[in-house]
Amino acid sequence: MRWLLAALCVFFTAFSSASASPTLSGSRIDKVLVVKSERTLQLIQRGKVLKSYRVSLGKQPDGPKMREGDQRTPEGFYWIDWRKTSSNFNLAMHISYPNARDAAKARAKGVPPGGMIMIHGTPIDEEYPEWYFNTLDWTEGCIAMKNADMREVWSLVKDGTLIEIRP
Repeated sequence: MRWLLAALCVFFTAFSSASASPTLSGSRIDKVLVVKSERTLQLIQRGKVLKSYRVSLGKQPDGPKMREGDQRTPEGFYWIDWRKTSSNFNLAMHISYPNARDAAKARAKGVPPGGMIMIHGTPIDEEYPEWYFNTLDWTEGCIAMKNADMREVWSLVKDGTLIEIRP
């Protein structure tokens, strides 16, 4: 079943993009890969990592998100499905969590799966400088980046891009 999902994700990504896609050195970004154990977000084109960024995760970073409020970052295959500017976190790109598998697991446990998982920047706070947030896991389950990095990712990654979040 996983292979079928992965194949569908690759097929959709390969055939759904317009020719005027965002680029990094002339290469189209077709996947975002987050490796939680490494605290990295990678921009990928045809299997090749083009750029990597340091990220912060949910306050409980180990293991997949199981329910609303568990402060964990999900694991699995999703899409960047919409974006917004945020007064709290500057730029934010929404991840399509929960997928069908996440929703079914939560339903089986009788708990809400949660939602509003985003890739976003860091707060502008006079008491805590940006570097402070970049050195720890502080979100409610989102993936946070330095604001300059978030601006770059925002400009390079289109809505509809596949995102895989690994343990």
